[in-house]
Amino acid sequence: MKRFAVLLLLFYFQHLFSQVIETTAPLIIDESRSTIRTRFIPPKGFYWINEEPGSFSQFLNNFPLHPPNFPVRDFTGVPIEQQQHHIALLKIDVGVKNLQQCADAWIRLYAEYLWINQRFDEIGFEFTSSQFFTWNDFKKGIRTKELNKKVSFIKTEKEDNSYENFQKYLEVIFRYAGTISLDRESIPIKNNAAIKTGDFLIKPGSPGHSVIIVGVARNLAGKKLYLLAESFMPAQDIHVLVNHQNPQLSPWYELDVGAPETTTAKYIFKPTSIKRFHALR
Repeated sequence: MKRFAVLLLLFYFQHLFSQVIETTAPLIIDESRSTIRTRFIPPKGFYWINEEPGSFSQFLNNFPLHPPNFPVRDFTGVPIEQQQHHIALLKIDVGVKNLQQCADAWIRLYAEYLWINQRFDEIGFEFTSSQFFTWNDFKKGIRTKELNKKVSFIKTEKEDNSYENFQKYLEVIFRYAGTISLDRESIPIKNNAAIKTGDFLIKPGSPGHSVIIVGVARNLAGKKLYLLAESFMPAQDIHVLVNHQNPQLSPWYELDVGAPETTTAKYIFKPTSIKRFHALR
C-alpha cells in the first residue's frame, strides 16, 4: 500500500511537471520587465519591429504595465468575474464612471500620447452624431448641453488648461463617441504588410467592439505577429489579451485583413476590419 502511494505521488508530480512544460514553454514572458516591449519576447525567429521615434506606435510599445498577475478591475475598482482572458494590464486608470470602454480605450491612449507630447491642437474627436469637439474648445469653457436628444455647445465655464480638466474633457468624449464614430474617423488597412502598432480591429455598432494592436513582431520572411489589448463593458482596465485559439502562440496573434472573421479572447470580428485613425495615416 505504501509503495502504491509513493508510485501514485511520483506519477502525479511527473504529470504536473509535464503539463507545466507543455503549457508554458511557448509563452515567453519576462515578468521582471515593466513595459509591453520588454515584457513580451517574440516567438523564436521573430523580433520586435523598431517603431519610429516619438510615434504613437513607439508610445504604445513602451507603455508601462502593472506587476504580473494583477487582476482586471472595473471602474469601481472591483476585479471582474472572468480573469482568464488577459496576460497583463496597462498602467493607466479607467476613471470612476462606466465610460472608458472599448473604443474609448483607444481614444484615451491616443489623447494621452498627444497630451504628453504637447500636441494640444490635435486633440479632438467626433461624436456618434458626427459633431466634432476639441480639447481647445473645452479648455476655453465650452460645454455640451442636451436638448431633445440633440447636443449643442455653449460656454459656461472659465478657461482651464489643467490635466484635471483634460480628464473631464475625455469623459465627455467617452460619453458621446464610440465604435461608430471611431470607425468613421478611420481608414481601412487593405494589406497585411501595412498593419502597424496603433491600428485597431473594429466592429462599429451599438454595441460594437474594438481591440488595439499594441505590438508587432516580424520574422526574416516578413511574416508578422501582433499583441492585442482592449477594454470592455463595463468599463475596465486596459489589458493585453491571451490567444485562446492558439495557446502555443499566445499571447501573440496572427492577423489577416482578408480573413472572413478574426477571433480574439472575448470577441469575434466578423468581418475582419483593421483600421487606422485618419490623423495617423
